This record gives sequence, C-alpha cells and structure tokens, in this order.
Amino acid sequence: MDYKNAGVDIEAGYKAVELMKKHIGSTMRSEVLGGIGGFSGAFSMEPFKKMEEPVLLSGTDGVGTKLKIAFEMDKHDTVGIDCVAMCVNDIACTGGEPLFFLDYIACGKNEPEKIAGIVSGIAEGCRQAGAALIGGETAEMPGFYPANEYDLAGFAVGIADRKRIITGENIKPGDVIVGIASSGVHSNGFSLVRKVFDVSRANLSKTFESLGGRSLGETLLEPTNIYINALRTVKEGGVTIKGCCHITGGGFYENIPRMLPEGVNARINTESYEVPSIFKMLAKDGNIERDAMYNTFNMGIGMMLVVNEADADKTASLLDASGQTGIIAGEITDGEKKVILA
Repeated sequence: MDYKNAGVDIEAGYKAVELMKKHIGSTMRSEVLGGIGGFSGAFSMEPFKKMEEPVLLSGTDGVGTKLKIAFEMDKHDTVGIDCVAMCVNDIACTGGEPLFFLDYIACGKNEPEKIAGIVSGIAEGCRQAGAALIGGETAEMPGFYPANEYDLAGFAVGIADRKRIITGENIKPGDVIVGIASSGVHSNGFSLVRKVFDVSRANLSKTFESLGGRSLGETLLEPTNIYINALRTVKEGGVTIKGCCHITGGGFYENIPRMLPEGVNARINTESYEVPSIFKMLAKDGNIERDAMYNTFNMGIGMMLVVNEADADKTASLLDASGQTGIIAGEITDGEKKVILA
C-alpha cells in the first residue's frame, strides 16, 4: 500500500506544477521575490514607502456552484478568471490596487492538464487585475470530492494610501450613481440558475437567438468582469469616487446599502439600461418575481459608483474609454440606507 493506491498521485501533482509554471510566470510583477515552488510567496513593499499611510486590503472568495456548469461543459479555462474577479473587485471597491493573489484548488483526482487549464484562467484574471500569482495549493482529496469535480477559491492582497480609501462617508443627496455593465451572471446566484435551467450537457449546448446565437452554457460560463482598470481610468481622469459597491450575492438590495452612509437612499432607474437577455430568460423560465431577481443577481450591472452630479457624464465616458460600459443608473436621495427601484 502506498499514497497512490490510496488515491493521491504525487507524480501527477509534480506534472501539474510544471504545466502551471508558464501561466504563473506571465503574472509576475517586479516586487515578487523568489521563484515558484517555495513554501510561501514573497512580495517586496519597498516601492510603496512613498505612500503617506499605506494600508493593506484583502479579499477572499470562491466561484461557487458555477463550477457545476464547468463540469458539465468540461470547460475549465475561464472559472479561474471568476475566482480572481470575485476577490480583486472587492478590493477595488475600497480604492485599492491588487498586488498579489493565491489560489486553492481541491479536487477528487489530480488531472494535470485540467488543473493547468484552471490555473491558466487564474493567470488571465491576474493579468487583467495587474496582480502577481505568487502561490497556491492543489489538494487531491479522493473520497471527499468526486473524481471529476473540484472546488476553487482564492485570496488577494491589495494596497491603498489611507487618504484615498473609498468609504462612502461623504455621499449626499443629489449625488449620481453610475453603473458599470456586467458581462453576464458573473459568479453569484447559480444555485437558483441550476434550479431554473436543465444544466445537462445537452441543454447547455443549445443555442438561443436571444443570447446572440450563443449556447446557454457559453453564456453562463462567461467570466466575471474585472473592474480594476476601469476604476483606475476614472480616478486618473480626475473624478472623485465617493462610494463603490460590487454587485455580488444579494444583488442590488444587499450590496448597494453597504456603500451608503446613514440618512440616504439609493434610487435606481431600472429603465436606464437594457437588462441582458439571460436574466429575462431566468425570470421567465423560473417564474421569478422582479424583487427576487434584483435580490439575487447583478441584473446587468456588476459595479456601482457614486460621484458628484457634475462628474456623472464624465465618469460614464471614462468608463466607456476603459473598455467597460458606463450607465447613469440612479441618484442618491434622503432616506434610511434603502434601495428603491424605480
């Protein structure tokens, strides 16, 4: 009896690491110290000494049951982008710059090519965010996970000068809410998605004209937008971002109030943009009421910014210039930290 007979293939782990190296190497920053394979990742803080009061920011998250779609489609090179996005977008909400990222992959069977495919997506997400992939763990856990399944989570660290942290404390009535379009369902609400749709391989492969001729599976697996560059463009354009929220689990109703101070409401004009077709399909096929949709999904807006009224149009234009889509989505009014859908 040995470890391989118990279900853990150490040699497969070595091969997976070798296949990962080219992807990991593509994310390196000058602050990274050492190479791949150490017991911990090292990152120099020397370049940030010029900040008046540097503050480290962190975020951790996973991809959730969206992975079930990846298993059915046997497509594993995009969920890594989701994992990075869920962490770094949270850091962006507080005004931070992501520095580095670590991943954790737990699987029933280590298939080196599949693991390398997952890591290729993680590396792509890190490149989009400007973060270095400096470490990770692949745990082969036979008997705990089915042989063809895995879980994926990550952890990111960022930095900001304390005076530039976005707190929301200066938000006031009359300010404007500018949304940034999502790329689709992102990585939240998939337990409900899987209740509404038949997520068998055959059904996921069906194409729909309403989805632009894409298959249901492709649409659902569209990776989460990473908004780091968009927010950087807005800030470099001279706009002060007074508040920011990432629309994740809990949709509009849970996430928007997280950026609001006491004494104000967020009034969202739901007619200010076209809700993507995938959400219309979910609502219709699942007979889901409007409030439940906005309490579960991003409904086409992945992040919201609050800016002075005078900066609203400029903010939307800067977002468009960054490659994202800016939406004048609503306004701040007097109230009790509630979300009002108009």
